Amino acid sequence: MPVVVGTASAFGGGAISIARAVLAAVVALALQVGVNYANDYSDGVKGTDANRVGPTRLVASGLASASAVKAAALIAFAVAAVAGAALASMTTPWLFVVGAAAIAAAWFYTGGPKPYGYLGLGEVFVFVFFGLVATAGSCFVQHEQLTALSLVAGAVMGCLSCALLVVNNLRDIPTDTASGKRTLAVRLGERWTRWLYVALVGGAFALVVVAAIARPWALIALVAVVVAVPVARTVQRGATGPALIAVLGGTARLQLVLGLLLAAGLVAAS
Repeated sequence: MPVVVGTASAFGGGAISIARAVLAAVVALALQVGVNYANDYSDGVKGTDANRVGPTRLVASGLASASAVKAAALIAFAVAAVAGAALASMTTPWLFVVGAAAIAAAWFYTGGPKPYGYLGLGEVFVFVFFGLVATAGSCFVQHEQLTALSLVAGAVMGCLSCALLVVNNLRDIPTDTASGKRTLAVRLGERWTRWLYVALVGGAFALVVVAAIARPWALIALVAVVVAVPVARTVQRGATGPALIAVLGGTARLQLVLGLLLAAGLVAAS
């Protein structure tokens, strides 16, 4: 969705390159796959998934060896690097730096001796890389211009990406606390983490209104509130453990619906 929204924000500035959009999508998807395999590997070897409540992890459950999962992560990062290198060759060498930073952020979220995800900084990096960088970057590769609209759209996507992480970490507060994993949810506590989730979802809609200043048809994305209300209500009513897995899926659907509507509005108003 960040790539779709970012590409949509580039409409009106000249011809859209399908090849560049596809390469940006490959980079984003490969990084998403890579970071999930990397997290599975790192959490598995550290033992922090031993009493997991959420969806099954490969290493912790023994469904795959640690070495195989690590290899899968590295292959995904390699795919992202190759697609990113192609984009850099079409635009600017600075994308090599951005790509390297994105891969490093993906690995060190739970990898390395001091993973930043264990220090409560996961949401910051998710907002930056799966929000601002993925969205504004997808706009940039089209016309090699960084626009205010793409940054606002990136903040919308960043809020929803962070909401996914927050509800995931809300579910895992008990097990993360026991394993010494000091996520932002563990630091804030259950009550304030629930309010953070609501604030992120509400913030995404508020930023849609800001985007509409430049392109009024962006307001069509507000229709996605019908998807947002049920999941936000479930979180605020105190859902815990497995019940939050459904909220995770609902939040992903919210990002999908809002993203598609926002992209359609940005294109219509261009």
